[in-house]
Amino acid sequence: MTIRDFFAPFYIHPIVFIFIFISFVTGTFIQLFIILVIVMVHEMGHYIAAKIYNWRINRVMLWIFGGVMETEEHGNRPLYEDLIVTIAGPFQHIFIYIFGLFMSTFGFLPEIIVEQLMFFNTVILLFNLLPIWPLDGGKLLFYILAFYMPFRKAHHWTIILSLCLCLGVMIVQLFILPFTLATFLIFAFLIMENRLEWKRRTYVFMRFLMKRSEGNSEVRSMRPIVVHHTQSLQEVLYLLQRDKKHSIYVTFPNRERLIVDEAECLRGFFYEKKYKKTIGDIAMGSL
Repeated sequence: MTIRDFFAPFYIHPIVFIFIFISFVTGTFIQLFIILVIVMVHEMGHYIAAKIYNWRINRVMLWIFGGVMETEEHGNRPLYEDLIVTIAGPFQHIFIYIFGLFMSTFGFLPEIIVEQLMFFNTVILLFNLLPIWPLDGGKLLFYILAFYMPFRKAHHWTIILSLCLCLGVMIVQLFILPFTLATFLIFAFLIMENRLEWKRRTYVFMRFLMKRSEGNSEVRSMRPIVVHHTQSLQEVLYLLQRDKKHSIYVTFPNRERLIVDEAECLRGFFYEKKYKKTIGDIAMGSL
């Protein structure tokens, strides 16, 4: 792979050009350059880790104080892979700290540049750990919720909590803290990203189910699901969790209980077009 091929998925978000213009006007281009270098190193951590696991990567979008790596593996890979790929970004900040100390010790860079490097490195690291999607902290929040909740519910709550936090920060900045255009634009961008993710929520969930129906999903534990026979097949699929294999226990009025394998539910939903059936119908049909 050539250097050009390696960096082919990297793109710069249009909002960055607004900040570049502002930096030239305000004389802060050096500070912006330091920020962009830190962001690039951060995203390369995600990118290299994803490449190691052979993830399908669409593009890596760079913007101020962070970036977004768009892949086709959202929720379909083992949880430990998601965690490693996510943590690989913040982990790069350790190397940046080491680089800054090295430059300072041997005087290869002016002290003022090193101080700015260390400051922005800390700010970007802490910012990316905020529990806001699609920041690293937001992804970690999603993984934690997905460990305890069904995939669909965890995804929905991650977006809702992210939007609430973004709006809260913007309200505080407008009415309590001094207003800064940079902060306002960053959190406005995050709100747009979460709004887009909310519009894509059905597609994300269907992609999760499709991957699961192929039988290639990671299974770490078994967890039974108890449902009433009147619940629809789609409602039952809403209860599926990541990295867990489910046996569906269907209860009937006479206290009879039938067991349906989740693979049968997925097959009925995608291939036999039984998405309008109840889980009771599926259970009785399997007898």
